[in-house]
Amino acid sequence: MSHILTSLSRKQHLSQIQQSADNTVWDMIVVGGGITGAGILLSASQAGLKVLLVEQQDFAWGASSKSSKMVHGGLRYLGSGQYNMTKDAVTEREKLLNELPGLVNPLQFLMGHYKSQFPGPFVFNSLLTIYDWIGGKRNHSYINHGIGDFHVPGIEQNKLQGATQFADAVTDDARLVMRVLQEAQELGGRAINYLSAEHLIKTADRVTGITVSDQVSGQVFSLKANVVINATGPWTDKLRQQLQAKKAIRPLRGSHLIVPSWRLPLAYSVSYFHPEDKRPIFAFPWENSTVIGTTDLDHDTDLDQQPCISQSEVDYLLTGINKQFPQANISEADVISTYAGIRPVVSNSTNGNANTSSKVKNTKPSDEKREHSIWDEQGLISVAGGKLTTFRLIALDVLKVAQHYLPDINLIELQTAKLFQPITAKPIDNILHPQQIQRLKSQYGNHYSHLINNASHDELKLIGSTNTLFAELKWVLQHEMVIHLDDLLLRRCRIGLLLPKGGEQLFAELQPLCQAVLHWNEAQWQHEVSRYQAIIQRYYSLPKHHDSSPHVVAS
Repeated sequence: MSHILTSLSRKQHLSQIQQSADNTVWDMIVVGGGITGAGILLSASQAGLKVLLVEQQDFAWGASSKSSKMVHGGLRYLGSGQYNMTKDAVTEREKLLNELPGLVNPLQFLMGHYKSQFPGPFVFNSLLTIYDWIGGKRNHSYINHGIGDFHVPGIEQNKLQGATQFADAVTDDARLVMRVLQEAQELGGRAINYLSAEHLIKTADRVTGITVSDQVSGQVFSLKANVVINATGPWTDKLRQQLQAKKAIRPLRGSHLIVPSWRLPLAYSVSYFHPEDKRPIFAFPWENSTVIGTTDLDHDTDLDQQPCISQSEVDYLLTGINKQFPQANISEADVISTYAGIRPVVSNSTNGNANTSSKVKNTKPSDEKREHSIWDEQGLISVAGGKLTTFRLIALDVLKVAQHYLPDINLIELQTAKLFQPITAKPIDNILHPQQIQRLKSQYGNHYSHLINNASHDELKLIGSTNTLFAELKWVLQHEMVIHLDDLLLRRCRIGLLLPKGGEQLFAELQPLCQAVLHWNEAQWQHEVSRYQAIIQRYYSLPKHHDSSPHVVAS
C-alpha cells in the first residue's frame, strides 16, 4: 500500500510498469485520467482488482479541470422529468459533502423571479420541494422582493417579484480528481500521466491490451489486460473506431470568465436566464474570485488542441451578467482569466454517422441529455456522458459490465461503501486556521499532516489572494507527478486561473523549487516558462490575445 501518492517518481513508476509488461496481465486497464477514469480506478481498487490507469496528457487535463465546478443534484433535469437522474445526483452530492468537507462545500444559490418569466415562483418552489425531499432536508426558501437586493446587492430590480434561495455544492474539480486518484493508489491501484493509449491489441477478436506511448521519452510498449476501459471523454470515439464502432459523441464546449471578487462580490451563486436565448446561466463565488458561465456550443475543432473561449462567447457572457447586475459594468478589462471545457455528450442525433451534422444541429446543445452511456465492444468497455457529481455511480455501472470479463468481482459491498478512508493523521504543530486545516485534510487525505509538518513557517502563508499555501506547491511537485509548469499552476493548484497573467509573479520563488525537485536546468526552466506563458495567452485569456501568442500544441 502506498502512503504517498507517488512515493516513487513518475520515471520510476513508468520503469516498473514497462519492465514488467511482458509478464503482467492487468485485471483492468483504464484509459483516461479525468474524474470518470479516476472513479473507475478507485472502485476497481476497492474491489481488489489489479488495475492501471493511463492518461495521454496530465490528470484532469480535459473537462475535469475546466468544468463549472458544481457538485449539484441537477435541478434542471428534474424540471424535464428526469427524476431518477436527479435522485442519483442529489444522493451522490450528499455523500460527497459528508465525506469531503473542505473540498466539496455547500453553496447557496439565489434565483430571481421576474414578471412573465418561466418558471414562476410557484412552479420553481414546487420543484425545489421535491429536490429537498430527495436530499432529506429542506434547503430552500422564498425571499420577498425587498429582501432580494439585501442578499445580492445590485441585482436587476426591474420586474423583480421576489427570489428563491436554495442549496447545492461546489468543488475544485481538478483537486477532486487528484484526491480520488490518491485514494485509489493507497488501495493498490496504479496511475500514470503522459502515457498515451495508441492502439488496441486484439487476440481472437477480443481486445486484450493496448500499445502505449510515453509522451515524455517517446518509448512505445504494450500492456496486457483482461478488460480495457475507455473513459476518455470527448476522445471516446477515437478508440472505438479502431473496432469500426459508430460515432456517438457530440463534443459541446462550455466557456467561463473569471473576474476578481471585488468587481462582483457574491455570497451566493446567482442563477439567471440570458436575455438573448433564455438559457440558464450563473455567476458564483469560487476561490476568492467570481466565475461567470457558461456557454453550450458545438465544438468542431481538433480535440487534441486545448479549447478556448471565442469572442462571441465573451460577448454573450458579459451581456448576460451586465443585464443581471446593471450597475456592475463588468468588461473585458476586469477578466483575470478564461477557460473552456468540452462536454462529451452522447447524442442520439448522431445515429452513428459522422456525416449527420445537420441532424445534430436540429437538437440544441442545451437540449441534449446528460446521462452516461456504456458500450461493450469486443472487450473494450467505453463510457461517456454523465456528470461530475455521479462519478461513483458511473464507475459501478462500468464494473457491472466488466463482470463479464472478471466474474470474480464482488460489487455488493461497493454499493454502500464509503469512497474515502477515515483521516486519522494529525500535524505535529497546528498553526493554521481550522477552515484551512479542513481544506487540506479533504484535498490531501492523511498526507495533509506530512504536508504541514514538512513546511517551514514561511511556506504556510497564502499565495496572493488565493487559498493556496506555498507549501502545497512544494508538496505536489514532490508527490503528484508534475511534468510541466502548467500541471502545477493550472491543475494541482489553480493559481494560473486566479492570479493575473497566470501567476507569473511567483516565477522567481518557483524557479529554485522546480529546479531542485524536478531537476530542471536553466534552459529547461526558461523553456517551461515560455511554454506556460503561451498556454495562458492562447487558451486561458481573452480572444484578443490568442492570435498574438505562439501556436501551442496540446502537449
